[in-house]
Amino acid sequence: MKTTEFYVVREGDTLSAIAARFHVTLAQIREWNPQITNPNLIHPGQRVRVAPPGEEPDGEYEPYPGKDFFQPSVSSPIIEAMGYRLIEEGCSAYSGGPDYQWSEADQKSYAKWQRKLGFSGADADGNPGQRSWDRLHVPAIYE
Repeated sequence: MKTTEFYVVREGDTLSAIAARFHVTLAQIREWNPQITNPNLIHPGQRVRVAPPGEEPDGEYEPYPGKDFFQPSVSSPIIEAMGYRLIEEGCSAYSGGPDYQWSEADQKSYAKWQRKLGFSGADADGNPGQRSWDRLHVPAIYE
């Protein structure tokens, strides 16, 4: 099983449910996330620390899953987390919000990110590559 220090909040999540999922207490979640001043107010896309801060940042970001990952047949929380990071970076082409399924909106949003980084032509086609992915800092996902 993969472990992570962060969890990306999904629609319907509560801090109590997140704590239970990661086998920690609500008090620990609150201690590790002082930026959350109201434990009843979290939102989709928000990163919540679910383990004590480590000395090494390994596992903080999702590693590049490879070019073949980004296909309409793929459904993964990594795609949703990527979408929320693109929104945070001001690169949204979503009419609603991102979800687990790779879509045209994801590709258009990612192309905006690539152009923001200064890529052009085939390097800004919306298909994630190693260099642009590493700079997006998609939070590591617990699966």
